[in-house]
Amino acid sequence: MKVLIIEDERGMALEMEDFLIKAGYLCDLAFTAKQARQLMEEGPYDFILLDLGLPDKDGLLVLEDAKKICPEASYIILTARGKLEDRIKGLDLGADDYLPKPFSLLELQSRMQAISRRKSGLRDNLVALGDFTVNLNTRMILYGDADIGLSKKEFDLLSYMLLNKNRPLTRMQLSEHIWGSFSDDDYDSNYIDVHIKNIRKKLTEHGPVEWLQTIRGVGYKIKL
Repeated sequence: MKVLIIEDERGMALEMEDFLIKAGYLCDLAFTAKQARQLMEEGPYDFILLDLGLPDKDGLLVLEDAKKICPEASYIILTARGKLEDRIKGLDLGADDYLPKPFSLLELQSRMQAISRRKSGLRDNLVALGDFTVNLNTRMILYGDADIGLSKKEFDLLSYMLLNKNRPLTRMQLSEHIWGSFSDDDYDSNYIDVHIKNIRKKLTEHGPVEWLQTIRGVGYKIKL
């Protein structure tokens, strides 16, 4: 998943970036509202983590603009502001959550996971896919008690489709959210096709995978 961190405190921004990258996210950094707008206009994001105290523009105004540029992103406000009216206004403008500073990075990750589950309609971190069980916390897919052993990118791909279940995803969409932005020159849909083929091969050794569907001329989806 792609995350845009909009935070003018560089130390904190780099700390969040390092933590989230290790957790399997793709991250971009913006230290000003101007930088943030440029990045948002270049590509889609799954999460935007927004500090309200930016040097060049009030964060609530940034949020208002961002919702128009990236309407499908999930937004978490990160701020030292303690005023209740700021929190209420941020939520009214479309933020999904509000995390006051200082905060735990583990709590940030937990809230991001909760937002993803809520938006996808999943109740918890254990999801049944036919005869398989996906554990979004441990990043494992099990057949009974046996771990199928997907690679990091294979699990990233499967879990992203799961969080967007019943929704056809193009190869370009999957590439952008798993590998980051591609230019027209270096984009190759074969990246996705090879990984889907490998996932199917590993899973079908244990059980059927009719829920993993190819949408001809479009891409792929998980049907539940």
